[in-house]
Amino acid sequence: MVYRVDNNGLPAMTDMPNTQNLRGARVTVIGLGIEGIDLVRFLAAEGARVTVSDMRTADQLQEALRAIEGCDATPSLGANRVEDVIEAEAVFVSQGVPSTLPAMTAARERGIPMSSMLQLFLERCPAPVTGITGSSGKTTTTSLTGAMLHASGQDYVVGGNIGVGLLSLLPEITPTTRVVAEMSHSQLERVNSSPHVACVTNVTPNHLDRYSWDAYIELKRNIVRHQRPGDIAVLNHDDDISRSFADSTPARIVQTSRFEPIPGDGAVLHDGILFRVLGGKREPIVQRTDVTLRGDHNIENLLLAMAVASQIGCSAADCATTARTFTGVLHRLEPVETVRGVLWVNDSIATTPERTLAGLRAYREPLVLIVGGRDKYLPNGEMAAEAVRRCRAVVAFGESGDLYAEAVREAAVAAGSDLPVRRVDSVEDAVAAASTLAREGDVVLFSPAGTSFDRYRNFEERGEAFRVAVRSLAGGR
Repeated sequence: MVYRVDNNGLPAMTDMPNTQNLRGARVTVIGLGIEGIDLVRFLAAEGARVTVSDMRTADQLQEALRAIEGCDATPSLGANRVEDVIEAEAVFVSQGVPSTLPAMTAARERGIPMSSMLQLFLERCPAPVTGITGSSGKTTTTSLTGAMLHASGQDYVVGGNIGVGLLSLLPEITPTTRVVAEMSHSQLERVNSSPHVACVTNVTPNHLDRYSWDAYIELKRNIVRHQRPGDIAVLNHDDDISRSFADSTPARIVQTSRFEPIPGDGAVLHDGILFRVLGGKREPIVQRTDVTLRGDHNIENLLLAMAVASQIGCSAADCATTARTFTGVLHRLEPVETVRGVLWVNDSIATTPERTLAGLRAYREPLVLIVGGRDKYLPNGEMAAEAVRRCRAVVAFGESGDLYAEAVREAAVAAGSDLPVRRVDSVEDAVAAASTLAREGDVVLFSPAGTSFDRYRNFEERGEAFRVAVRSLAGGR
């Protein structure tokens, strides 16, 4: 594959290599996370000669190295070295690896083919793929779609950015399997294929610590950019940028809306009822009051999942059953414990102020909000103002704790409020502080607004730290 630079300054991919036969090929995998492990196992099983390049040391990668034990792969750890790639016949790059690494620059200059787990999966998958992306809601929408497929009794798999390596699923997939993949912006950075059904939940400011706003939009657009006539694009009509992607694809457009009628197929909320529209026919699915998930944002997610699932063989009954029974996924408004009448909720997936704002609006009970982590350089004024309106107290922790604490204090002064704001160091300290501030009937909402990377490898690990700290309050239950 040869890179070119697009108008937003991002490397764009053209002329992807033929990866149908990698036996004996010298390949380098950059990054040994979930994707890197998936790639190493797959490529080694195909008989490729694999080098693994990662900036972390063997001590930092013990768990990952155990995961590739038995694979014929050569580790090159502690740095991403130029010599790891310049003799390779192909380079496979894990998501999140910066394109500016000297090793990747050297590979581009030499015209070495470069690919990714997602691109390789799209090439190899024998069944049509449904891909779901968005700045927020993509994991819940993906999980809801999987639950609807489960209710339908169809053969299906769910993987991708949801935490399951896609290549590991290939042995389970037949031409009739329903394949649903969550796709992040960083995965979409390295593809020149689009899924048969592409869903965009929304596109809002995110990851501005690494990308310009225009560049980030273009990465999301990649999910529909390479579609063909006969494909399907499911777009959130209520989100301006998601809706605008209709101009970037020849696919048939399916839309969802909480507020307006839609042309063609999709799903809508009208008079308190969620409807799907299929083949021009509008069918009632469920009363909004019967939906288990909390929050307007989850109604959007549910409408999107209904629209997607309806395009891949799910019935109205499958959608209705899921809407009434689906209680959410881990780290997304996840109830952890009720301790002395206080409900503790884990929303560690909230890595932007916008996601925290949605979490705040999902509850009517008095709230104690825990925020912190690493800042993404995103506006936090609206979140801070909502916290002042809805919260009994706010606890700020971690690297961005001072930033969030000051934002809330400024919003409190503007509103004439004396809202208590505590500044602590860690998640454990935040739980301890919140336990002294919350009262019976309150909800303690752990919805950080920042990434986990100041202290944790991912939001899941941070969420688990929160769970452990909360359960210690409950006596280890």
